[in-house]
Amino acid sequence: MVVRETLFADVILPLGISGTLTYRVPAAWNDMVVTGQRVVVRLRDRKLFTGIVARLHNEAPTGYEAKYIEDLLDEHPVVLPVHLQFWEWMASYYCAGIGEVMTAALPPALKLTSETKVAIEEGADLLDPEFGDRERMLLEVLASKGAMSIGDLQKMMGHAGLQRTLNALVKKRVLYTAETLRERFKPKTADFVTLGSGANSQEKLQAAFEELEKRRAIKQSELLMVFLQFTGWDEGRRGEVERLRLQKAGKASADVVNGLAEKGIFNVTTREVGRLIPQQMPGRQGRTLSPAQQQSRAAIGEAWKQKDVVLLHGITSSGKTEIYASLIDDVLAEGKQVLFLLPEIALTAHLIERLRKYFGTRVGVYHSAFGDNERVEVWRHVLSGQPGEFDVIVGARSALFLPFSRLGLVIVDEEHDASYKQRDPAPRYQARDAAIVLARRFGARVLLGSATPSLESYCNAETGKYGMVKLQERFGGASLPEIVVTDIRAGIREKSMKAHFGDVLVSEMRAALERNEQIILFQNRRGYSPLWQCYDCGTVPQCIRCDVSLTYHKTGHVLTCHYCGYSADPPVACSTCGSTNLRMLGFGTEKIEEDIASLFPEVRVQRFDLDTTRSKSAHQRIISDFEDGRIDILVGTQMVTKGLDFDNVSVVGILNADKLMNFPEFRAMERSFQLMTQVAGRAGRRQRPGKVIIQTYTPGHWLFPLVKANDYDGMYRVEMAERKNHYYPPYARLMEFSFRHAMEPLAESAASAAAGVLRQVYGARIHGPVTPLVGRIRNQFIRTLLVKLERSSEIQAMKEDMVRLVRQSIKMADFSGVRMSVDVDPE
Repeated sequence: MVVRETLFADVILPLGISGTLTYRVPAAWNDMVVTGQRVVVRLRDRKLFTGIVARLHNEAPTGYEAKYIEDLLDEHPVVLPVHLQFWEWMASYYCAGIGEVMTAALPPALKLTSETKVAIEEGADLLDPEFGDRERMLLEVLASKGAMSIGDLQKMMGHAGLQRTLNALVKKRVLYTAETLRERFKPKTADFVTLGSGANSQEKLQAAFEELEKRRAIKQSELLMVFLQFTGWDEGRRGEVERLRLQKAGKASADVVNGLAEKGIFNVTTREVGRLIPQQMPGRQGRTLSPAQQQSRAAIGEAWKQKDVVLLHGITSSGKTEIYASLIDDVLAEGKQVLFLLPEIALTAHLIERLRKYFGTRVGVYHSAFGDNERVEVWRHVLSGQPGEFDVIVGARSALFLPFSRLGLVIVDEEHDASYKQRDPAPRYQARDAAIVLARRFGARVLLGSATPSLESYCNAETGKYGMVKLQERFGGASLPEIVVTDIRAGIREKSMKAHFGDVLVSEMRAALERNEQIILFQNRRGYSPLWQCYDCGTVPQCIRCDVSLTYHKTGHVLTCHYCGYSADPPVACSTCGSTNLRMLGFGTEKIEEDIASLFPEVRVQRFDLDTTRSKSAHQRIISDFEDGRIDILVGTQMVTKGLDFDNVSVVGILNADKLMNFPEFRAMERSFQLMTQVAGRAGRRQRPGKVIIQTYTPGHWLFPLVKANDYDGMYRVEMAERKNHYYPPYARLMEFSFRHAMEPLAESAASAAAGVLRQVYGARIHGPVTPLVGRIRNQFIRTLLVKLERSSEIQAMKEDMVRLVRQSIKMADFSGVRMSVDVDPE
């Protein structure tokens, strides 16, 4: 008899724990288990989890006895070894649990959910007279339905007292509970109709028509004729038609199809079909690069010979997308895959349409707005590794985790955008930086593109860590827009302001509308008014769960918190002094939309913000309407600054630049320059000259001449000097610890204790604790510590040591209810 060596598996679980847990592999599965498979395991509390096998070995764990793996969910891995290594890097670098990385990486539908089912114990006496009415009702339901989940029982019987009743019956040993796993992914299936054995030759088909006529089965005869019109008359031709399509075309019910199937004339089969609508591969649409684009493309190729990462610094409307497409051509010719990252879902539809004109079905899309089942299907397409469909994946930051096997190129468009940073929950990763690490594991090339690069990326290019190529000419000979800075104070003083629009902006808007040109207005605040204030005492309605004022939304006539979603009716009297003398201060996109309607009653206006783009297709609908000329003025938040390409926009208005520049964080000037330059770049993108009106209370600010001159290098030099003086990135690396608790003194004490422990070891690198800009969110008070670390080879060890010290300090002082989180490279 052959004695098989005991096999153990280190399993990643979707929990915030460090590392993996070790389980024993049943001997019968030794040849079936591989790394990257999903398995079902049980924890001490008997709860079932879906995990991923990270490593197989023969070493029993120390400190606990390994439980057995309970089930294998896959025949083949769903995560490849190279991606497991990438997960480990991400967990280590961003000080997160690898289970948290797994949760971020896998599509939700690949993670089976645990649910509790309730059933009657075998041999239980269901007629016990001691049962109450609620208990009898519950037992009757279970006796007729069998085992049921608690959720299903709640739907049938309501929530009130159900858990108490269940606990009582479990205690009496009448019921028992068990944990089960529910599969979340449901393949989409469809029925298909072919000719059956009773009609698979010309003679049989003729006989079938005669029999149907004889039986006066007119509907069936008509449907058979419709089927033949779809598939043709040729004998032996194995045509098929989707059942629903056939029924719709023949205006027939399901019974008509079933009747033909019973006679053997039709054969109906069911099979899995994808939810992803395949795009027809078009005739290859040619591209002609301008001389400047050709020169940049060649320079990128040369730079890649020296550096893995190249920064393409191309001004707005310089045609970076055409260069991307040309480079993708080369990578696809090598039989490799391309990951094309975008910062916002809003940009995907616009760009995908352009890429599919070039690459057809080879372009796939992946982002969080997709349904759970759709995301699994994209995952499976990429995992298959078969050249053809989905060789080019376009998506937001979550696309980084797809199981590529042939990755050859990563493009990060608008690489400066803050949306690449995942803020909550952990892992709080920067997708741009993580994409570079992923690419290196494949030996792939990376192209970062932006008209306004992040200071960190530009610094890396300036110092030779990255290659850099500049493209300083707009495509088609278009000129950069003229930028005019206007003084809001002067407009107020001279009483020339119309609502929130200065006379220069109003004049330019009117002229553009008369020329049938379009306008974009940028106001980085949604809603109608940010403050609903008492004129007499100054009281402003506050969120009951967060330390922020409530924003008024005229649509719905409601005050809303933009942090937790709490809402309330607008007051008719002040809650402090009782005064009815209330006023609204400030303005958001909703107010701008209303003011435009008053100034230009005949104009078609549309908002483009979070409130108008909540539905899955809303982004594309608004973009398409604007592109097709069905919208004259687009009013938006940061969404309108991000890479959108419209031919007919000649005027852009930035309504209050000071709100950007006065934001209290060290990146404020960099972000302000980026936002103003990017939104200005939406104007005059073809032969029409563009004009940008920036309204401000501080027209003499040093940043405006640089924005007007499109002088990125000037902004870079000023900001780098400032960063060096105050020791901020890229001269230092930042790390932020946050402490949250429902009681403010506990959050404060925990942060202070952690700061004291860290200062003993790391001294002046530790700053704080401080209360952040919003000091309470969802009834949790927040305190933060900022750590500034020098760039050195020891930085990773220092980060890990700091996390260990902070956790120890919280544990030793018994701050067990305090939630601590870590953000590496916060933005």
